[in-house]
Amino acid sequence: MTGKFEIYSDAADKFRWRLKAGNGEIVAQSQGYGSKDAAKKGISSVQSNAASAPVVDLTEAS
Repeated sequence: MTGKFEIYSDAADKFRWRLKAGNGEIVAQSQGYGSKDAAKKGISSVQSNAASAPVVDLTEAS
């Protein structure tokens, strides 16, 4: 099974998204957004930027 994004509303009536792996575990979640459309734009941003984002290891001395 493939991963999926879920949009939901929190206790403060903000829209949030979470990314679930194929096994159902949450691997990422968002900040609260004022509208569902803004949450969808946040998902689109992750989808378009994550594949090319560098990994920066802050635990290693430079």
